[in-house]
Amino acid sequence: MNNSQNASYQAGQAKGQVQEKASGMMEKASNAAQSTKESLQEAGGQMQAKAQGAAEATKDALGMNK
Repeated sequence: MNNSQNASYQAGQAKGQVQEKASGMMEKASNAAQSTKESLQEAGGQMQAKAQGAAEATKDALGMNK
């Protein structure tokens, strides 16, 4: 292998490693985004349930829940 071929090979290897690292980072970012989405959905559901409970308690206290 001459110097030009060796340099080309090394460049190809480096490119492959960069692509693999980028792919791994994108996967981690995607997983983090999905986890955040699920956490927010859960928190939203809990808030909705608490608000519904508060509304029902208010109706009961005011005698509007008949």
